[in-house]
Amino acid sequence: MQVEIWSDVVCPWCAIGKRRFEAALARFEHRDEVEVRWRSFELDPTAPREREGTLATHLAAKYGTSPEQARGMIGQMSETAAGEGWEFDLEHARGGNTVDAHRLIHLGAERGVGDAVKERLLRAYLTEGERIGDPETLARVVADAGLDEAEAREVLSGDRYLDDVRADVRQARAYGISGVPFFVVDAKYGVSGAQPAEALLEVLRTAWADAHPLQDLTPSGRPDADGCTDGSCAV
Repeated sequence: MQVEIWSDVVCPWCAIGKRRFEAALARFEHRDEVEVRWRSFELDPTAPREREGTLATHLAAKYGTSPEQARGMIGQMSETAAGEGWEFDLEHARGGNTVDAHRLIHLGAERGVGDAVKERLLRAYLTEGERIGDPETLARVVADAGLDEAEAREVLSGDRYLDDVRADVRQARAYGISGVPFFVVDAKYGVSGAQPAEALLEVLRTAWADAHPLQDLTPSGRPDADGCTDGSCAV
């Protein structure tokens, strides 16, 4: 079973959703047969490499609220994140364009450490105040997740994996995804937002049951189960 997760590394709710999905997957009976793929989604593809101002200022301008209201939003997100094991420091978050971060996640997937790279980039932005759009910062950070720093720099010096990022964005558009995180299970079931772990677990179980329907393997010619005479009891 495949689970594709569209998200951005500057999205606090995507980090929360990641933790909740991990909790659901840990409880899923067939977790060893689940393939998880991280898909690219750019919340602001026009962003510069490094955005000036604080996150509160940016959110206030984006949603048409006051800086005070934006700080309240940030406080609520941080409180929710703490309940999922994250320690956000969004006051010092340094926003910027995330296309290069997404390219490195694709590199990570090819090297078998995609989830670790995703996790490391989320932490770099949400808790450490790293410059998420700076190539040198990105190459250094993803080395902590198992990527070769020199290879990461080589990728970022060109346009490798850019087509993969663009393909993810096109697929998101085809699905009608306008916000993240967004979970797609077996290209059939879609879940929007950082839903509770219990809800995500229910989707996993539903998708598994749909892909593995119960088959009646009763040998042909066996008497109908109209009583308690053939190894089963009928009602």
